[in-house]
Amino acid sequence: MEKQMIIAIGREYGSGGHEIGQKLAEKLQINFYDRNVLDRAAEERAVDASKLRKYEDKPRNLLLSRTVRGFSNSPEENVAHMEFDFLKGKAESGESFVIVGRCGEDILKEYEGLISIFILADMNQKIERIKQVRDLSDLGAESAIYRHDKKRKAYHNYYCQTKWGDSRTYDLTVNASRLGIDGTVEMLAEYIRFRMK
Repeated sequence: MEKQMIIAIGREYGSGGHEIGQKLAEKLQINFYDRNVLDRAAEERAVDASKLRKYEDKPRNLLLSRTVRGFSNSPEENVAHMEFDFLKGKAESGESFVIVGRCGEDILKEYEGLISIFILADMNQKIERIKQVRDLSDLGAESAIYRHDKKRKAYHNYYCQTKWGDSRTYDLTVNASRLGIDGTVEMLAEYIRFRMK
């Protein structure tokens, strides 16, 4: 049996982390999870993912929720734990996969095959990428980057013991601006192959 590979990718908004994760999964011929995690987790529990989407990637609202005997009435927290349970189930089954976001590097840290990566990029390149993808001005793209990264940081730091973007949290931190998307994928694939030996 081949060794299990779990590649957990954290990323700055606009860094190309999603695309890098997707191409890396294709190259390594393993499953890819990102925005589809909620759909898959909801499907397993026979609930409508579209009704849960507004609670995804958010920390618990401390003013409007409480926990009693280990049970939370926070929809944000329940959705996050539903996604975490889905990923833990995949890891427990022995499946190899790439997970982008969803606190993968923290919630799956007990698995020997975990390799955690954080993707960042130079601000000018992130702005250009977001302008193309979302048809925004320079100012609009920069504002979107700050807003999304602030949201990701709040989500991650609420659910994890580690800090989002802190290089000590990850096995590898990579600036995708240096090698580009495809070059970064190639470099990461080599690193992963070396680690798996």
